[in-house]
Amino acid sequence: MSVIRGWLYYIVLALTLIPLAIALIVLYPASAALRYQLAVSWARFMLKMGEVICGMRYEFKGLENFPSDDRPLLVLAKHQSAWDIFALASLIPHKASFVYKKELHYVPVFGQGLATLQMMAIDRKKGSRAYGQFMKQGREFLKKGWWLAMFPEGTRTAPGAKTHYKSGGARFAVATGTPIVPIALNSGQCWPRNSISKTPGLITVSVGPMIKTEGRTFESVQAELVNWIEGEMHVISPELYKDRITSEFDEKA
Repeated sequence: MSVIRGWLYYIVLALTLIPLAIALIVLYPASAALRYQLAVSWARFMLKMGEVICGMRYEFKGLENFPSDDRPLLVLAKHQSAWDIFALASLIPHKASFVYKKELHYVPVFGQGLATLQMMAIDRKKGSRAYGQFMKQGREFLKKGWWLAMFPEGTRTAPGAKTHYKSGGARFAVATGTPIVPIALNSGQCWPRNSISKTPGLITVSVGPMIKTEGRTFESVQAELVNWIEGEMHVISPELYKDRITSEFDEKA
């Protein structure tokens, strides 16, 4: 049954994603704010479809930890499934740019629609120079009033698995004096990586207290980030994280 639910969900996703991409392309000459709100509305729709079709209920905790003003902010979140993108787009209360690989722009129709959102696309083929590109573009986005959203693990990880946090986000935050809001979530328990099956259940997304970065080393910021996220995973998924140290971080970007 979970496989059937999964296929039905992907059918809805495909039938709505292509029209969304076409609409974004057609609306490119119009307001950027309109395109952004259209994309956010679609993300919220897909969250609801996940609940209706697959039984993937969800709860958002700690939303009060997001600042109510327009200060620059870096959102760094746990990453277990594609569901996370829908969730973050829906709950972040400010215009936010996801940081993603530029190769997505080459996917027909979808890529062109994604490009109209004018978010931060990083060319990973540049290797070590990609981090310099991220630093430059990131500063520009902050100056324009955007928040930035990233997944510091760099890829989706299985629930309970030992994970590896890259330090590029913490380095950027310290270099620019940008505070961080960490997010823990357990979406992988309902939406496993690389799986059609979708399992009914409750997904918890927990937004943590703001981490200040001014006057600190990136090592101390990174440690606080990882400790909070992994500590919160013990709270929201205790059966998978009990009595285990599950994380480490990479001092490279």
